[in-house]
Amino acid sequence: MMTDPIADMLTRIRNALRIERAYVEMPASKLKIGIAEALKREGYIWDYEIVEAQPQNTLNIHLKYGPNGEQVIQRIDRTSKPGRRVYAGAKDLPDVLQGLGISIVSTNKGVLSNREARKVGVGGEVLCTLW
Repeated sequence: MMTDPIADMLTRIRNALRIERAYVEMPASKLKIGIAEALKREGYIWDYEIVEAQPQNTLNIHLKYGPNGEQVIQRIDRTSKPGRRVYAGAKDLPDVLQGLGISIVSTNKGVLSNREARKVGVGGEVLCTLW
């Protein structure tokens, strides 16, 4: 039984980047799709797709690499964990590497990056940080 599906998602992405895979597959959920959408809007992945399957749909994330094969995502870490949730207001959202990285935040307006959440003026649970 998996207790933290978001940590599993991030670990799958991290492992796929290490072996330079073009895409990574994982079980789909609304929260994982929201995270993938935020990563796409911020330019960290090319695209994602949902493959209809039984008993559960699959989420395929197409990873992005630079022109010389360098990784676009250098590091991806889970911030809020099941044992210790981390919440932040709109003004208190973390600034990752002085703006070079992003935080993914689960808000009442959906899953947003820290830049988008500040612009909208909402806070929420800080799911992960990446650069």
